[in-house]
Amino acid sequence: MIPLSDLLGFTQIGVSFTVNLAIALSAAGIATWFQQHPTWLAVQRYIMGGVLAGMAAKLAAEPRHVA
Repeated sequence: MIPLSDLLGFTQIGVSFTVNLAIALSAAGIATWFQQHPTWLAVQRYIMGGVLAGMAAKLAAEPRHVA
């Protein structure tokens, strides 16, 4: 009989491997799609630039807290 801690550890490893594999395969598929559709790559860059600029503006506008 396998101890419960070992079973939980193997379960965690299996789930983690499966999720990481799905993320890697999805990223590869998205990269391939962006290579075939360069216009959408430019759109994605502008959107992400806008999101990052908005986050920077929000951080700059927040008052500073002294620790």
